[in-house]
Amino acid sequence: MASQQGSNAEEPVSGAQIIAESLVAQNVKYMFGIVGIPVIEVAIAAQAAGIKYVGMRNEQAACYAASAVGYLTGRPAVCLVVSGPGLINALSGMANSNMNCWPVIVVGGSSDTNQETMGAFQEFPQVETCRLYSKFSARPSNLEAIPIVIEKAVRSSMYGRPGACYVDIPGDFVNRMVNRSDVKYTESCLPPPISLADMSAVHKALSVLKSASQPLLIIGKGAAYCRAENSVRRLVNQCGLPFLPTPMGKGVVPDDHPNCVAAARSSALRHADVILLLGARLNWMLHFGHPPRFRPDVKIIQVDICAEELGNNVKPAATLLGDIDAVTQQLLEHLGKTSWKYPSNTEWWKNLKEKIRTNEESSKVLASQASLPMNYYTVFRHVKELLPDNCIIVSEGANTMDIGRTMLQNYNPRHRLDAGTFGTMGVGLGFAIAAAMVTKEQSNEQRVVCVEGDSAFGFSGMEVETMCRYNLPIIVIVVNNNGIYSGFDEETWKEMLEAGDPASIAPPLSLIPNAHYEQVMTAFGGKGYFVRTPEELQHALKASLSEKNVPSLINVMIDPVSDRKKQDFPWLTRSNL
Repeated sequence: MASQQGSNAEEPVSGAQIIAESLVAQNVKYMFGIVGIPVIEVAIAAQAAGIKYVGMRNEQAACYAASAVGYLTGRPAVCLVVSGPGLINALSGMANSNMNCWPVIVVGGSSDTNQETMGAFQEFPQVETCRLYSKFSARPSNLEAIPIVIEKAVRSSMYGRPGACYVDIPGDFVNRMVNRSDVKYTESCLPPPISLADMSAVHKALSVLKSASQPLLIIGKGAAYCRAENSVRRLVNQCGLPFLPTPMGKGVVPDDHPNCVAAARSSALRHADVILLLGARLNWMLHFGHPPRFRPDVKIIQVDICAEELGNNVKPAATLLGDIDAVTQQLLEHLGKTSWKYPSNTEWWKNLKEKIRTNEESSKVLASQASLPMNYYTVFRHVKELLPDNCIIVSEGANTMDIGRTMLQNYNPRHRLDAGTFGTMGVGLGFAIAAAMVTKEQSNEQRVVCVEGDSAFGFSGMEVETMCRYNLPIIVIVVNNNGIYSGFDEETWKEMLEAGDPASIAPPLSLIPNAHYEQVMTAFGGKGYFVRTPEELQHALKASLSEKNVPSLINVMIDPVSDRKKQDFPWLTRSNL
């Protein structure tokens, strides 16, 4: 920004321009939002400054999209919202970002400063409210201070455990003018510092790991976020450890790696005696580390960037505080001084491979069923056969997301986005739009495939118009069972309607049967396909993959009572504490 303070020092500059220039100085490249009073000029200034602006249809989806950019690139994007209700709608995205530990900046317009406490248009305590949902929440005291506040927001969003940050902009700041020389411009913040684990902790962790008879490595999305794939892959290969990826940890090591035991997840968790956690938390997704899903005497080695996470729910045998990639390299360096490698001929490996075989056989039986309507496994078998290896898979829903996670493979890191730590439904289309914007900059050959349950699609279905408006070749696959978890066929639904008022007798889980969601896409110029058979599914997916600049939606009808194969445990473990 130094050149702007030189010959043009006395040039008047508006608040909107200062905001845009400050974001560019912090290497912010994307902005998602919905404009209105008082932030229209901010979006215009951002575009003029070189930031790509994507106008969404709902602030929730806009914030989900901005947060996904933070995960995919490591730099926060901006969610731009209007005051009051607009900011409130974005809180869902801020909370989701914080729970997932992804950086995002929300810039919200607010009521004019000279109308504060007077009952101004959409007046709301925005800074105070956002403190519950963010790492940092502030309003610049004047236009001159905007760059400093934005720099701190960007820095805070990335440093330590990443998360959401909020910058409040009063409406009267947007068009107010000041001399450029009065503005406190600041350079881009430095990249997040890389922290290493204490050497004594490294030695202790390796001692515990080497003592294991039934070790397990769990790879979390923290490892994906910090770009640890090269070092983690070396660790797996060098040590011969069986590994289990969390849903968004998939692809850090390819799913088809021989050491991947995802198909034996329950058995691996239940019987492992030593578990090395790389950027994964012992929260509900890993059943808190408690019995019966884990051994009572399991030894946990935790690697995490956040000190407060260490020891959460289970007392660890060793803790390594630091950057996942850097700490993994520390482990590799010291393992390289020895010849230790977990043997491949142990009883543990034999049991895991047998469990993988039996589980995969069960899935194959379900996937090979030829009856109609199709079940989940049949649908995913045909989808899997045609998807490119390097596509980004976005997924949400109940069974759609869970079964899809086990059947759709990921071979690259940060190539799966789903409901995440907060279990948030409605994220799918926003995530897909963000992924498509990012991949568009990197490669025109990489595709984004968004696999949704019909209920999940309903949360943000109007964002297909956004896809069409920006020519994003996203493939949306709606796996449609006519309900939430399960639904009814058309005949049963008609009989129910004839019996009385749907509000009185229709089960709360039900949705209208055979809804033509594909027509929502065609209404805006995209391609739509209504699919009932495997042949129709293959045709629709091949046609969609051949389109380079047109989004498509494939509406796949399945058996309304289709379910997961029998599980060893209920999917959600309830804590007894």
